[in-house]
Amino acid sequence: MSNRRLEILRAIVDEYVATQEPVGSKAIADRHALGISPATIRNEMAVLEEEGLIAQPHTSAGRIPTDAGYRLFVDRIETVKPLSGAERRAIETFLEGALDLDDVVMRTVRLLADVTKQVAVVQYPSMIKSKVRHVELVSLTASRMMMILITDSGRVEQRVIELSNDVNDIFIASLRNQINNALAGYRLPEVADRITGIMDIYSAQERKDVALLISALLEMSMERPEEKIVLAGTSNLARFSEDFSTQIHPVLEALEEQVVLLRLLGDANENVKVRIGHEQQVANLQQTSLVTVGYGIDNSPLGALGILGPTRMDYASSMATVGAVARYISRYLTEGA
Repeated sequence: MSNRRLEILRAIVDEYVATQEPVGSKAIADRHALGISPATIRNEMAVLEEEGLIAQPHTSAGRIPTDAGYRLFVDRIETVKPLSGAERRAIETFLEGALDLDDVVMRTVRLLADVTKQVAVVQYPSMIKSKVRHVELVSLTASRMMMILITDSGRVEQRVIELSNDVNDIFIASLRNQINNALAGYRLPEVADRITGIMDIYSAQERKDVALLISALLEMSMERPEEKIVLAGTSNLARFSEDFSTQIHPVLEALEEQVVLLRLLGDANENVKVRIGHEQQVANLQQTSLVTVGYGIDNSPLGALGILGPTRMDYASSMATVGAVARYISRYLTEGA
């Protein structure tokens, strides 16, 4: 594609995103300093239409981008629109006030929805990809103990275990040391293999309680899908009801399904990814676009986040915001590790 035609496509996308009105050659000539006449713009628009990159929604002279047009536009964005200093500070200040991982996730999903005016989706850090940072044993009574599992991603799991015998501080300290020596720094799927030999060093009477504690630890180290996704900003879709040729209800129904939300973020990695219109795997979401990115520690994604809205989206700004927020979460996890 010629640079001139690409600039015309960019102008059409920008105008349509801003006005929701089909874009004509005169509007492009008047508002974009392309240095060419409306007649030349019309000729180039005819080529863009033949290539399936723009379409005429009705008998007006204006054109709107197609899914293919948006895709080419996104693929050819040379530099993603940078956030202003004020925007970066606002994001950082908002997220830095978080008290723990749950607070970070909830703040993140609200922030994304508020800033982008789209639906925001945030996945908790995956337990499967996380590593054990520390396991704490806290005596509640002589025969009741709380076990706390802390991961490098900030996830905290805890269980209260009823023991078969009274135990003393020496037993608790010994078991705490044995567990942490075996597991610290290892990924949660490795817990079962790493912990198997611990029971052998305890007496027959102690082994029953050790087994109870190990069983609880194995349960805590397993993934629980119902905790993985949080959603905010579905009401924002009402602002774009005219962008959907059919009713908006199928989109809302799709977003209520946990498996759909997991699929939306399933292939996210450290690079911002955009899925447009019919590129969406879920039929009810094929009038929407999705911007996603992974976040994590040392370029290893532990979770993902993204925004979903109509295809008439400010892609450059959305990509910049999603990428910036992911970097702040990654930094939170890294500093907490």
